[in-house]
Amino acid sequence: MGQGGETRRTQAYDGELGAAVARAQQGDEAAFAVAYRIVQPGLLGYLRGLVGDDAEDVASDAWLEIARDLGRFRGDGAGFRGWTATIARHRAFDHLRRQRVRPQSTALDSDALQLPGRHDTHDQALESLSTERALDLISRLPRDQAEAVLLRVVVGLDGPAAARVLGKRPGAVRTAAHRGLKRLARELAGPGVTEDGNGTLGESE
Repeated sequence: MGQGGETRRTQAYDGELGAAVARAQQGDEAAFAVAYRIVQPGLLGYLRGLVGDDAEDVASDAWLEIARDLGRFRGDGAGFRGWTATIARHRAFDHLRRQRVRPQSTALDSDALQLPGRHDTHDQALESLSTERALDLISRLPRDQAEAVLLRVVVGLDGPAAARVLGKRPGAVRTAAHRGLKRLARELAGPGVTEDGNGTLGESE
């Protein structure tokens, strides 16, 4: 599916999400459950990249804060994805400080890979990966690239939203995500493929 189709899918999900969040802010518990079901798979995949096997516990802490502060949120469905990712990231780093361990660059489970997202050039390659293979490939990326890929592909954020979560400039995040995805594409293509000066993959001599 091309870029336009993926964008329409993302907008469709975010329209449903925005409506659910608005109802939840009025006290509709069923609507909050809808928002949770839409956001949780991507959020959990992102957290797996930061805290590994502790992702479920950190996600629970994040959702407690999300529920507590829901009335303060202002924005649409896409904005809610970014807001929840920011909260989850803070909780993840709190957890890591308590554990005194460094973040792990691992994530992307099979459920998360099926989420709608705004795809860069090589994103489609990720959708054919098994969970184990995805975890192995993401773990090889530099941390800035891994986290950018997670936010763009797993959580489904656009460049500016991912940049707000990371506290970086959008251009820097787009570059990190693009480099990470190209690196993953090279891994998938195998040792007989190289990259030319324009970033295009081609057969080596």
